[in-house]
Amino acid sequence: MSAFSYKGQFNLLNKTALVTGGAGIIGNHFCKGLAENGANVAVVDINIEAAEKLAKEIEENYQVKCKGFYCNVANQDSVSEMVKSVVENFGEINILLNNAAGKSNNLTDFFAPFEDYKLDQWREIMSVNIDGIFLVAQAVGKQMVLQQKGGSIIQTASIYGVLSPDHRIYEGSFYLGTKINSPAVYAASKAAIIGLTKFLATYWSNQNIRVNCISPGGIESGQNEVFNQKYSNRIPLNRMAHAHEMVGAVLYLASDSSSYVTGQNMIIDGGLSAW
Repeated sequence: MSAFSYKGQFNLLNKTALVTGGAGIIGNHFCKGLAENGANVAVVDINIEAAEKLAKEIEENYQVKCKGFYCNVANQDSVSEMVKSVVENFGEINILLNNAAGKSNNLTDFFAPFEDYKLDQWREIMSVNIDGIFLVAQAVGKQMVLQQKGGSIIQTASIYGVLSPDHRIYEGSFYLGTKINSPAVYAASKAAIIGLTKFLATYWSNQNIRVNCISPGGIESGQNEVFNQKYSNRIPLNRMAHAHEMVGAVLYLASDSSSYVTGQNMIIDGGLSAW
């Protein structure tokens, strides 16, 4: 009988995972899923109170080492200090989930028509959604290259980095009381993540660093019933996603079970892109 363990390939015991946006809507599920599979977790978020609260909960529930770290991913000094602190606390970084995404301080500006979109708003979102992804990948990648000779990097893109949104479903749709659409800045930044992922996968291929991304479809997170129904009608599985349904792909890409997978964009969209 072979000693090879198929189930064991998913084991993340004694590995350290760094998750940016770790206290967010899907980020908290990523942190919990990684911890449940044995990984020690650095919960990185601009909301340090939420990160520390989640880290305490994870330590209590999963008996792994977990700690919250502050980081503004759009600031290079903040990223450098965060990575340094994570390494000091955990010794190494085996898994990076590059997941942080920008939230506008002004939803009216964020959802403005393309013809009237403000450059400052565009730059604000891009500073997190792509500049932040670049800065964190650069800093953690350098650690993986120089100190560890390997690792797995997973970046969060979106189905709207692959497909254009169906603008018709946004008629009568609201999010937290604000009329919504899917702005071009979001689609452009998420498409950029997919391109960067493919570049880094080949760039670091000889360093034993695998780089992949996931593209979630629409996740229930405060949209009104009109949007939920219209979006669901566009999906073969006839519903929006739940945040926890993104975790399985991350566990696969983080673990040795995907040891021959790099440069890929895993689409988790309920079948939308199959129509």
